[in-house]
Amino acid sequence: MIATESLSKRFPRVTALDRLSMDIGPGVTGLVGANGAGKSTLIKILLGLSPATEGRAVVLGLDVATEGAAIRERVGYMPEHDCLPPDVSATEFVVHMARMSGLPPTAARERTADTLRHVGLYEERYRPIGGYSTGMKQRVKLAQALVHDPQLVFLDEPTNGLDPVGRDDMLDLIRRVHTDFGISVLVTSHLLGELERTCDHVVVVDGGKLLRSSSTTDFTQTTTTLAIEVTDSDEHPDGTRALREAFALRDIETTTGGELPGAGHTVLITTQSDDTYDLVRDIVAELGLGLIRMEQRRHHIAEVFRSETDNERKEAVTHGG
Repeated sequence: MIATESLSKRFPRVTALDRLSMDIGPGVTGLVGANGAGKSTLIKILLGLSPATEGRAVVLGLDVATEGAAIRERVGYMPEHDCLPPDVSATEFVVHMARMSGLPPTAARERTADTLRHVGLYEERYRPIGGYSTGMKQRVKLAQALVHDPQLVFLDEPTNGLDPVGRDDMLDLIRRVHTDFGISVLVTSHLLGELERTCDHVVVVDGGKLLRSSSTTDFTQTTTTLAIEVTDSDEHPDGTRALREAFALRDIETTTGGELPGAGHTVLITTQSDDTYDLVRDIVAELGLGLIRMEQRRHHIAEVFRSETDNERKEAVTHGG
């Protein structure tokens, strides 16, 4: 769907992209990086709206340097900033954008109604956009990106300004763009947890450079840490404490599972071998506790991102010295 080769974009005082090479296939791909990492600049180059300083990029087999107009016919774009006219309705605006994409009047109206229904704005479609909430405006921007039935959509920080419920709803919509309609998605975000639950593939950029590109399952691979969640018993009203004391007698170090669901009753240990599972089962049974779950923890993308970033900075300091 997208390929770049040594793609760079330099401004007088900053390098937004630094010899970025990557390949992105079908599905939902997350482009993650801190603010200023070059995400929005990359999207503008891929749309043929901003020329690269050097290198090349191809979108849907089309060269961004010479075939920008053809790319924009096949790609939808949801910009990060608020860019909607306040004095027109969602229907009027999305129909206009559909016509701009080449749809005839009747088809534009039909596609607009279907798309606004899909994004959850069908009942409010005739109200002026100026009276919409932030979440509703984000849905209008998503609708105009989808109305011409593109092969690929670029969504730039689509959850910006949304509360937790609004973010969850938007993430569900993004996932359905691919599962329901077969449209591939490139979504940018600086919130790592969003990409972990939404994307098939994640590309991490920092300072305009590629840090890592891999499937979400590779990012969140299992660790050697075992999470054990138990319930209390009459004999041991603090099951977690009893479990930790029992492990200590066998020279097994434990930590709390403070960041995990059920944290008050979760203990984390490092697996030594396959026998660890039998040992845990036996100890829980001896204490008379209830075993809710025993599973290997997975890495979170945030942990991997921090590790990759720290390593890059250490290398830069070493080479600079």
